[in-house]
Amino acid sequence: MNDSSKYEKHYSEDGFWNKLKKNAIAAGQKVVYSGLILYYALDNPKISRRDKALIYGGLGYLIFPIDAIPDFVPIAGYADDLGVLLFAAARVALNIDANVRQQAKNKLVDFFGEGAISQHDIDEVNSQLDGDDDNGHTPD
Repeated sequence: MNDSSKYEKHYSEDGFWNKLKKNAIAAGQKVVYSGLILYYALDNPKISRRDKALIYGGLGYLIFPIDAIPDFVPIAGYADDLGVLLFAAARVALNIDANVRQQAKNKLVDFFGEGAISQHDIDEVNSQLDGDDDNGHTPD
């Protein structure tokens, strides 16, 4: 999962948006929100080249049609994508601020509609980025 250079070459902005537009519902809110978090984090000038490469690798993995679990597999198809995206987001979490999260949430509303987004899914991803456990507590 941490060999992002293998997938970095598959990232393109057009490819990212096309993948989300075509597959947002199938991928689910957690995958889409995690991808959006990484996409908007790229604009942060504090992100190092190394971390940008990690982000590009994670987003490239999302875009690449052939991965560990093919995306067309019902239910499990995007589980590996989510894992890769969360791994990349956790590595750059210090550079994911409230502005990045709000941009991602706003775009999530564009994909799923205001009433359709699950605050639980958003909170779950955010707590993983913050290093919280399932109860919202930071590990000791």
